[in-house]
Amino acid sequence: MNANYNERLSRFIKSGIKDTPITARHDPFWQSLRAMGTELWLDTGDMIEAEANWCAEMTALTTNNTLLNNEIQKGIYDDFIPSAVDLVKNLPVSEQIKEIAFILNARHGLRLAKKFGGMVSVELHTGTAHDIEGIVAYGQRFREICPEQFIVKAPYTPEGLIGARRLREKGVRVNFTLEFSARQNALATIVAKPDFVNVFLGRIGALIADNKLGDGSGVGENAVLSSQTWVTRLSAGNKWRTKQIAASLRNYTQLELLAGTDVYTIPPKVAAAGRKSLSGIFNSRLGTHYDVPLNETAKGLGFEKFWEVPHSVIDFGQALDRYMPNTGEELVIRAHEAGLGDMFPRMSNADNERIAAESKIPVLSTWRERILSGELALDTLLTLAGIASFTADQKQLDDRVKGIIG
Repeated sequence: MNANYNERLSRFIKSGIKDTPITARHDPFWQSLRAMGTELWLDTGDMIEAEANWCAEMTALTTNNTLLNNEIQKGIYDDFIPSAVDLVKNLPVSEQIKEIAFILNARHGLRLAKKFGGMVSVELHTGTAHDIEGIVAYGQRFREICPEQFIVKAPYTPEGLIGARRLREKGVRVNFTLEFSARQNALATIVAKPDFVNVFLGRIGALIADNKLGDGSGVGENAVLSSQTWVTRLSAGNKWRTKQIAASLRNYTQLELLAGTDVYTIPPKVAAAGRKSLSGIFNSRLGTHYDVPLNETAKGLGFEKFWEVPHSVIDFGQALDRYMPNTGEELVIRAHEAGLGDMFPRMSNADNERIAAESKIPVLSTWRERILSGELALDTLLTLAGIASFTADQKQLDDRVKGIIG
């Protein structure tokens, strides 16, 4: 994309935004949690939901392919989409769709930024998940549109690690996403050096409960708190400290159980339930390790990999940091040579189709033998399922755009 095109696109995205900034009030409940050092982000793209829960102690909103798709499917941009066609008409149809999806993501992010005044974490099109140049190009374009408030989400893929590193070297703030374990985040902190890393702890608990391996408690919380320790330690010598996000809390009790974590992304329903049900007296839980009740069926599946970080991961990350690969394939080869193939397993088309069919929470009986053999790991499986789930939602968004522009 040339500079003239990007400039015209930027003007178009910014034009006609009429959302009125809100006046946020202070809330002693959230002030108490902020006093633990925890930043508070709302996990929604819904303007009405966000306004009902926003307060002066909150600093950002985060969206993703699913949340943005939820807004697009309401039809709120159906009249806006056709006016974007003239800008992208010289591109192949597939690129037109991707460009309009970018326009919608940036415009909705700008509306959130203007209305609430905080940072907004925007996510790349899933079509760039394995495209280093695409990650870098779109990440830079997001930054150019709103450099003070946009943070760009890059996915946990081999190409995402490389692309995120390049973006951060260019001054783009990066929220590295779709991680589920301390070891994934330790690697990302060393290699990509992002501003933020995540643990999507709700899905970890659901993996246990849905597969009838236990009640799902403890393991996601342990992953967050262990990752917090590692990320803080490993980024201490960097120009900026990587911050740990406890991502998309599912139960209001986690507001207490993870107090002291750098950042929470909180769905509005969880925020409202916590505000209603908790005392508002918080104590730091940093360094805590919770019990993880698991039954015999869970034996050998490696749940400890969610919170343990072996030396081999640190050594591998440092080797990559010294000599960054140019391709995702090169990174995968080096991971296998380092004995960490379960972090970047080779998956067939049939494997990927099966993961997509199982949606966000994998059916472990499908993958049990490969997990027991060490070929695959639970954190990696959840990452692959997350990418597949976001890809399905991105397709819904793209299909709506395609239907409107013909």
